Amino acid sequence: MSDIMTVERRVNAFLDFARDKAADGLTVAEFGELTLELLKLACGGLDAVTTLDGPAKRALVLQAVGALFDTVAGSAVPWAAWPLWIAARPVLRVTLLAFAGGLLESLLPTLRSASA
Repeated sequence: MSDIMTVERRVNAFLDFARDKAADGLTVAEFGELTLELLKLACGGLDAVTTLDGPAKRALVLQAVGALFDTVAGSAVPWAAWPLWIAARPVLRVTLLAFAGGLLESLLPTLRSASA
């Protein structure tokens, strides 16, 4: 059994890991891998939390993905593309959160069957 504080500590540790990994820059593929790993970590941890309902768990997972985006996504952008990045960043963030929300629907049954 997991509690919300344990999941929060694990997510924060993962964000620290991602920040360290991004210190020298990231590729888009590496950012995608980090996003998927964070989704698995947060989704798997929160699935065991019994004090929250599904929509609350979903909101927390998407909040973690948003924090990852805010923390390291800029590291995957070449310096020459920064003017475009500044303009496109809000749209890309919303798009990533929409994709992550959809991915949760297919990821949760996979995680549950793997742990069973």
